[in-house]
Amino acid sequence: MSFSRRDFVKTSVLGAVAAGLGPSAEAAQNDNAQSGSYKRPIIICAHNGFNYLEDAFAFLKNGGDTLDAALRVVKGPEDDPNDTSVGLGGIPNEEGVVELDACCMHGPTRRAGSVGAVRNIKNVSMVSKAVFEHTGHVMLVGEGAERFAVDVGFPRENLLTDHSRKIWLLWKEYHSRDWWGPGLTDPHWQPPLDAPQQASPQKGEPQQPERGKPQSQLWRDRYRRLEEHAAALGIAEEDRAEAIHKVLFPPTGTIHCSALNEKGEISGCTTTSGLAFKLPGRCGDSPIIGAGCYTDQDVGSAGATGSGEENIKVAGAHTIVENMRHGMSPHEAGMDALQRIVRTYNGDMNRLRFVDMIYYVLRKDGAYAGVSLWEGYSAGHPHTIAVHDGSRRSEVATPLFKGFSQDFPPEPKVPEEIRKQYLK
Repeated sequence: MSFSRRDFVKTSVLGAVAAGLGPSAEAAQNDNAQSGSYKRPIIICAHNGFNYLEDAFAFLKNGGDTLDAALRVVKGPEDDPNDTSVGLGGIPNEEGVVELDACCMHGPTRRAGSVGAVRNIKNVSMVSKAVFEHTGHVMLVGEGAERFAVDVGFPRENLLTDHSRKIWLLWKEYHSRDWWGPGLTDPHWQPPLDAPQQASPQKGEPQQPERGKPQSQLWRDRYRRLEEHAAALGIAEEDRAEAIHKVLFPPTGTIHCSALNEKGEISGCTTTSGLAFKLPGRCGDSPIIGAGCYTDQDVGSAGATGSGEENIKVAGAHTIVENMRHGMSPHEAGMDALQRIVRTYNGDMNRLRFVDMIYYVLRKDGAYAGVSLWEGYSAGHPHTIAVHDGSRRSEVATPLFKGFSQDFPPEPKVPEEIRKQYLK
């Protein structure tokens, strides 16, 4: 299937104004530059930290430590069972087990900690801090990280909520999408066809997909079966569309936060439950210092959400901080990291449409930027960053490409009338 950058441009109408969002981070930065000063203290984070900024900013402004302020932000989504991307209630791996990753860097003391593939411990962001507080190590993973967390006082608990468990069961019964098979970087990878794959047949159903039906009817049948499965599993009617969307388009979920105080001290942290239905033991960029998060007290801090595997390959957060060290603005530094991801695929837009990345960049003087590979996941839902420098707001990230990314593993294109009907 041919899919050019021009195709994206033709369909790219950003809904920021309609959504009531503020200006882009780049525009805000330029406004500050014209006034000759930047605001400190300041906190920037991913959109799912917005509701927790007020408390963290008050703590920071009253002399609180920069890393502790950032942890106050990310702990909110970790504790929220309704946030299926982080901590408690995270979407599990393919075996139905929630595995969490996190890392943090404390600028003033130049310390770092990281944990990966942790089970049964909710606040892994705080566990990553405990690593450098209580050990001479930087990174702990798996069972060892869990035992360490318990040893220093973190309680074990079941992280799989009933809501996330039912979404996982729906995915299991659907059973046509997982993380096995060639990835985007495989030289033999082919873009998907514009025809829906069939879900695994129920008992008594034919093994071969129905032929001769128009694509829109096949999609209606597919969603109908998923709705029936969701109802049988006890998923509430108002939650079924969300559950079906997460089965068809397994989400990535992460939160990054960087905090800077009036003295110029800076810290950052990133935490996640990772890719939905991932292979057990998979770690993305979030626990990798230099990829999901990097802070240098002399320069600034950066973090990422999005396609973790791609960010690991370009060491995105470290690249951004080093770019700023060599004179780039936060915006320029972030855009350069995005362009490195593009070069990974030699500019092949058939592959890049399945990749997305949002970078959150904060320089030591208070200048900041939010940049993204694509405008968002769909029209009216642009990528945003949350900012608090005395006023709390959401700002639209500046995209490298016009248009919207598509989820991976790749799914044939959903007809628009079906998307409107089922994925409201």
